[in-house]
Amino acid sequence: MLELAEQSGEEEVLESIREDLDRVDERLNELEFNLILSEPVDKSDAIVSINSGAGGTESQDWVSMLLRMYLRWAEKRGFSTEIVDQLPGEEAGFKNVLFIVKGDYAYGYLKAEVGVHRLVRISPFDANARRHTSFASVAVIPDVPDDIVIDIKESDLRIDVFRAGGHGGQGVNTTDSAVRITHIPSGIVVQCQNERSQHQNKATAMKILRARLYEIELKKREEEMEKLHKEKKKIEWGSQIRSYVLQPYRLVKDHRTNYETGNADAVLDGNIDEFIREYLLFSSRNS
Repeated sequence: MLELAEQSGEEEVLESIREDLDRVDERLNELEFNLILSEPVDKSDAIVSINSGAGGTESQDWVSMLLRMYLRWAEKRGFSTEIVDQLPGEEAGFKNVLFIVKGDYAYGYLKAEVGVHRLVRISPFDANARRHTSFASVAVIPDVPDDIVIDIKESDLRIDVFRAGGHGGQGVNTTDSAVRITHIPSGIVVQCQNERSQHQNKATAMKILRARLYEIELKKREEEMEKLHKEKKKIEWGSQIRSYVLQPYRLVKDHRTNYETGNADAVLDGNIDEFIREYLLFSSRNS
């Protein structure tokens, strides 16, 4: 069809064929990419936590910027989000925030974001307009599917209720509806204060606890695999995965893949698909 259209010189037909080819190419890339996300939990929803590093207000504001970036990214992909817990900073931003991203392959995509994110900018909180460097860590775990059994004994739990704090609906801050669950054998503590009822908060907290216990099991399996694949590196708090430089120039660079872009504003507005794609392709080639 393309050859015939070129011979006839019909520009409208040529343009239509090019658009069709672009759509096919985009779909093929999507299918190829989904083949990379072949782990059992890759299709799961994602439970994401962002924690501020050293730097006080600067890092806490950076947490709020990252939260906005991920919420915008999720919105563009048609995913839904729910903020489960948040601890506001003293002046701005958050000390930490926990939220759930719901959608196909949410965990598979967002696992590429695990690690330390570094921001360099002129501080809006510095009267002398000096350049500051801030750090925040991102952790992502899968919302464990119902068909994966995680045995949680009631006797292993300590459940505390307290009055919710921070922002919320009219009923959130007037009753002891917030729930904190401590899993005694592992020492894991989770809490939820976003829902209106104690029952809903408990259910959400149990979901997060279940996911974290599953994450521990996954890490045990990873450690076993690392004995066979010693070259594989874990991403931990000390490892900086990406830098977002807003001053003296504008550049976002992933230090694992060396993928970079000068359009920092677009990245902070949620355009992180290429960073995710590059890392997952890189990871699959080096696994």
